[in-house]
Formats: sequence, C-alpha cells, structure tokens
Amino acid sequence: MGAIVRRVRARAQDDAIVLAPPSTLPSVTATDEIRNLLGTYCELMDQGDFNALGALFTNGQLADEAGTAIAVGAPAVADLYHVGTMLYDGSPRTKHVVANTVIDWEEDASIAVARSSYVVFQQTEDLPLQAIISGRYHDTFEHHEGAWRFAERRFSIDLLGDLSHHLRYELS
Repeated sequence: MGAIVRRVRARAQDDAIVLAPPSTLPSVTATDEIRNLLGTYCELMDQGDFNALGALFTNGQLADEAGTAIAVGAPAVADLYHVGTMLYDGSPRTKHVVANTVIDWEEDASIAVARSSYVVFQQTEDLPLQAIISGRYHDTFEHHEGAWRFAERRFSIDLLGDLSHHLRYELS
C-alpha cells in the first residue's frame, strides 16, 4: 500500500511534506465532478482544444438562452468552435472564468442543473488584456454509465466587449 504525498503548512510557515495513507484523502462527490466539468470546459476552450471540448458534449448540446439548439453532439460542438473562434499560434489567447455556481438536483439525483456566471478575458498582440464578454451558463448534467456529462449548456450574455479578436461571427 503506497503512501500519497501531500503538502501541509508547518507551524513556522515552512512547507513540509507529509506521507498520508490513501484513506485520508477526501472522496470526490458528484458536486465535485460537476465543478470539474465546468473547469475542464474553460481549460479546453483556453487551450484551443476544440475536439476535446466537443467530446464533453458527446450526448449533449449547446443552446441559446431559450434552449434553441446551436450544436448537438461532439462533432458539431467541435466544429462550431473550430469555425467560429480565432486562434493565435493554436490558442484563442483567452481566460474563461466561471464563478458563483449553484447546483440543484433532480429528485432521483441522476440529473443536475448548474447556474454559473462567466467572464472571458482576452489579450493578443493588438488587443490589451480586457474582459470581452460576460454572462451566465445554465447547464444540465446527466449521470450516465458511472460518470457525469453535459446534457445541455445554455448561454446568456449580460455584457459585451470587443469580440473582434475572438469570434469570426457577430453575436446578435
């Protein structure tokens, strides 16, 4: 049985390495898994890895605020981002931040709905660092074959900045 290394704060503010048995690690909850999906979406978007981002929606869809489907399934979601997002040496030069997430559960706990705020920052050679858009996500997640996955992501836009260095299309 191998020990797991974790970092703890020592009395004198020095870092100390302590060996801890695996059983002392906290368990990952369904809420943690859903928050991890929210973070993974942001990471993949900021890396410009649209194929992996699309895979988060293998059985899901992106939709507008009213629920009208924009892209359904992994290939369509990946294509939407490939076609519509400007890249700079492989990256959109963005930082997606998701905050204030509230998660509600359906009665049988196989479906969860998360409401989050988002803000997207961008910096390019021609664009100084700035917020380019902010709004809200309304996500539905389903538990399927032992894992949580996106069923639907709805976008709401609250504030618009300069998207001319980010999107190849106009938002209406």
